[in-house]
Amino acid sequence: MKLDIFKSTKDPIWCVGCGDFSVYNALLRALAIRELDQKNVALVSGIGCSGQIAAYVSVNGFHTIHGRVLPTAQAIKYANPKLTVIGAGGDGDGLGIGGGHISHTAKRNPDITYIIMDNSIYGLTKGQASPTTPCEQKTSTTPYGNFEDNLNPIAMYLAYDVSFVAQGWTLEPQGLAELIAQAIEHPGFAIVHVRDPCPTYNKVMTKEYLKERVVKGTYDPTNKLQAFELSQDSEKIHIGVLYKTFKPTAEQRLDKIREKAGKKELTEIFNEFKV
Repeated sequence: MKLDIFKSTKDPIWCVGCGDFSVYNALLRALAIRELDQKNVALVSGIGCSGQIAAYVSVNGFHTIHGRVLPTAQAIKYANPKLTVIGAGGDGDGLGIGGGHISHTAKRNPDITYIIMDNSIYGLTKGQASPTTPCEQKTSTTPYGNFEDNLNPIAMYLAYDVSFVAQGWTLEPQGLAELIAQAIEHPGFAIVHVRDPCPTYNKVMTKEYLKERVVKGTYDPTNKLQAFELSQDSEKIHIGVLYKTFKPTAEQRLDKIREKAGKKELTEIFNEFKV
């Protein structure tokens, strides 16, 4: 399947050299790899530079409010389980105001994919420190250096038992496309965390910085302890599928509830709530 059919008529307007271009092309490739029908795909995006991505992909799109990618994506999936639902947003949108939704999504395990584009900065609003900005880094809101420790997103996903955890980077779009395709195929909540340099506002996490640290190894995705150890490596950024497990999805659990409820008369259900 040609990936051009997934391109919308709108051209991306990101800064020259922005890693979001690579994520955009990787997503198009992943949709083509999976040979998905445009009408059966829903793409939900958040606020920030990366939030524009929903406008550039020719599928059902929803540009939601700040930090609400996961609640919106889940609502769409529960309303129409046949859809392939993908969420996309940045580290500020997904790990800041929207960070609290990750744990609750993980425990429900809906069959959705979430792409988090991590440039460790708030790019759209001119370079403020984000949840993943390293301590002591200077930004527009931390001119004397960031006083907070940065989050460790991979360790957080693993602690929440997200059922598919992968990490990619924008300088290898073909590999990133394959990771996204695997995440879409996985039955359950899948996160693809993308190291995505911002050439305009983040002068620390640059392409050169990533090239020096990225390691593409062969990992046992069933070994959660190994995945935790990789997440604690402060010198290297490990790329690939780090963890994968299979457990009932939210849709499967809801189907069982519907089956039980469907055997009862409506008056019988109402009577259960009488005091």
